[in-house]
Amino acid sequence: METDTEEATMTKWKLPTAINRSVGILGAGVLGRRIGACWASAGYKVNIRDPDTQQTNGALQYIKNEMWRYKPTVSPDKISVHGFQDLKPAVEDSWLVIECVPEKLDLKMNAFADLEKVVRPDTILGTNSSSYKSREIAAKVKPDTAKRMLNMHYYIPPDIRVVELMTSGSTHEDIFPFLEEHLKRSGMLPVMAHRESTGFLLNRVWAAIKRECLMVLSEGVASPAELDMVWNEMFVKTGVPPCELMDSVGLDTVSLIEQHYIQERNLHDPGVIAFLQKYIQEGRLGAKCSKGGLYPPGYTTKTAGQQQTPYDNLHAPTLYILDLGLNNAPEEVYQRGRILVGSADGQTPLRTIVDHQPMPDGIALCPSEGKIIWGNMGVPNKNDGSIMSCNLDGSDIKVIIPSGTVHTPKQIAVDDDCSKMYFSDREGMRVFRCNIDGSGLEVLIRNGDWATGFDDQTKWCVGLGLAPLEGKFYWTQKGPSKGSKGRIFRANIHTPPGHDASTRTDIECLFRGLPEPIDIEIDEEGKFMYWTDRGELPRGNSLNRAERGPDGQYTDHKILARNLHEAIGITLDRKNRHIYATDLGGAVYRFNMDGTGRRKFYEDEGSFAGIALCDK
Repeated sequence: METDTEEATMTKWKLPTAINRSVGILGAGVLGRRIGACWASAGYKVNIRDPDTQQTNGALQYIKNEMWRYKPTVSPDKISVHGFQDLKPAVEDSWLVIECVPEKLDLKMNAFADLEKVVRPDTILGTNSSSYKSREIAAKVKPDTAKRMLNMHYYIPPDIRVVELMTSGSTHEDIFPFLEEHLKRSGMLPVMAHRESTGFLLNRVWAAIKRECLMVLSEGVASPAELDMVWNEMFVKTGVPPCELMDSVGLDTVSLIEQHYIQERNLHDPGVIAFLQKYIQEGRLGAKCSKGGLYPPGYTTKTAGQQQTPYDNLHAPTLYILDLGLNNAPEEVYQRGRILVGSADGQTPLRTIVDHQPMPDGIALCPSEGKIIWGNMGVPNKNDGSIMSCNLDGSDIKVIIPSGTVHTPKQIAVDDDCSKMYFSDREGMRVFRCNIDGSGLEVLIRNGDWATGFDDQTKWCVGLGLAPLEGKFYWTQKGPSKGSKGRIFRANIHTPPGHDASTRTDIECLFRGLPEPIDIEIDEEGKFMYWTDRGELPRGNSLNRAERGPDGQYTDHKILARNLHEAIGITLDRKNRHIYATDLGGAVYRFNMDGTGRRKFYEDEGSFAGIALCDK
């Protein structure tokens, strides 16, 4: 029973206004950024806080690139989303804060204890926890704060728009209709649990189904694919089956939730936790890691034309693609290059974030700095190339290596751990290295002096790949167009003492006699080298791979795919284990790491060169 003092405190509290105040989101992961997008799509100011800069940048770019999926009800200039690493500036003006941190009770309790110190007294505090009651999470806050707390459990918007609301046991009753109204404005479907319940509505039912599925797997009754096939045929047909869903959520998260259910309800664990722990110990956490989970890596990353569920592509990358501008009128070609942003499924319309560039070719991302770095070739027979940078949204464009310092820059590779970038210079016949901001420029390879002539195309440096663990960098020298004189080289990252770019003695030629090798990527985990070749058929216009043996030498050269239209760009999605490639015909391709599973999308959208990925 409430005391007179408690009643007086309750009457003093008033619902907040949303006018000129923000919705704060704690956590910029898969759900945090989607929740932010829901509110932003309806014109609410959104602040996303995550101590990890890369996560915050990724969330901001996700919302910008994928907003069309949320069917915004306001014009683009009314969408306001900001990222923060510090807590106070992110939430000090918020009327609502939604916590989306990992599913660990201590972490959540501490998050709300910290929130209590910096938010306004009228701020509503929601937790997106899928298994903990807000009553449990409120253990470290004052009773008055607990009255402003509740569960706000989202699923995977925009496809699933249900939000389950549940009291902390003492939540002000007028908060629920107030939030229901605002949730409906943001396109959501609020559902209120009429009493406290671990797992709310759907998750409580799903917990029982999931547990039985895990028992079937742990007892060896069926494989994940067999179980999902039967489930799909019987109940879903066009929906998401349970094993794919668990991989999308993450097996570590599934385990934490299962442990909580077992502990709270005094359930007998028939071996489910041990079964999951085996996957976790092996680093097989599901779709979010390069080792996969119940399914192989990349299984839930789908492209246009493949059947998709709301839980597919949660961990698929954003694509950054260079359009050379060759499809424009001849007099405009050298000033119509663009940077385009698209999605890994090819469904998000390509969006131009930088334009009017002179023949952009190589592109790379620096996640720690939140930067795109690209090279402009300029006019190929002139010494007017440059290296540029901008933010991930295309803003703050800067020249970091001015025109004339490099002749014709091509592929770029970034060593984010060392804050270095490497790039090749085609007509300049060089390979360079410098700091991310362009300072400390040094020549690593010099095949000649462009000022005295660059007609010998066998000396032209084009592709550039890094193998930091091996301590090597790789590059291609393409040779004459379709001349079958292309070569692939490698050298040590550190130039041998007493030598320079022209005299170094550690250069190895790995392959020769190739049609016309262009861009190159090194997969150190898989011990493979991949490259595109735009040379003559039957070996050219292809995607290629060679395997690195125990002695460090590359053998077993295989052509993985043919019939690309002037193959140029290549990049590896190391988490989902996919290859992305581009061609001058204006298409993007995706392959499995062994060349199978070919998919083609974004056709006839330009004249594509370099491609880079940004994890969501």
